[in-house]
This record gives sequence, structure tokens and C-alpha cells, in this order.
Amino acid sequence: MQDAPKDIAAIEDYHAHVYYDPASKDRAATLRQWVEERFSVRMGRWHDEPVGPHVQAMYQIAFTPDLLPTLVPFLMLNRMGLTVLLHPQSGRPRDDHTLNAVWMGEVLPVKTAVLREIG
Repeated sequence: MQDAPKDIAAIEDYHAHVYYDPASKDRAATLRQWVEERFSVRMGRWHDEPVGPHVQAMYQIAFTPDLLPTLVPFLMLNRMGLTVLLHPQSGRPRDDHTLNAVWMGEVLPVKTAVLREIG
């Protein structure tokens, strides 16, 4: 059990990872375009092969906490069946990608061995 609640001020920003495969890449491209047109975010590169802790092709959307109330519902309603992993960036990568994560769609495995805890 935890002694005290975690401080949400530790969240520097958020990442949303949009997963796709060859059959769904067109939908992923459409979603990416819609997000870029509507939100001030940092879009990551297309990763057509698994990278880091991710077991499927994906791209990342990095965004500030003030966008959480608008971007997340947009992704929920417009993900077109794609799987999205949403997680905070709190300085604890393993916890952020697992314990503190929210999944939209299928829950995929995460390679936790490559995620180091900081602090």
C-alpha cells in the first residue's frame, strides 16, 4: 500500500501510441492527419516495425496536459478500430507504460525489460 497519493504535477506530458498493421495503415494515416489539423501536438515518426517496448508498428502523439480533456475524447471517438495506448510521462517509464496506462481497443503486450525506472 502506498503512504500518500502520487502528485500529478510529476506528469510532464502524455504520449498516445497509435498502433497499425499493413491493412490498417490508411486508417492510421487518416487519424494522424485529423489530429495534426486540430491539435498542437508533436507527432512521432512512423515506425513500421516494432520499436522500444512496442510489439507492433505505431506512431506516437506527444502532447501537453492541457490537451488531455480534448484530444483523448477525440481519439476515443475517431480511432476507427485502431488500438491506442495512452500514458503519462512522469519519469517512471515502466510504470507509465503499464500501471499508469490507458488502452483504447485491444490491450497489447509491452516489452517492459527495455523500460528503465528513473528515480
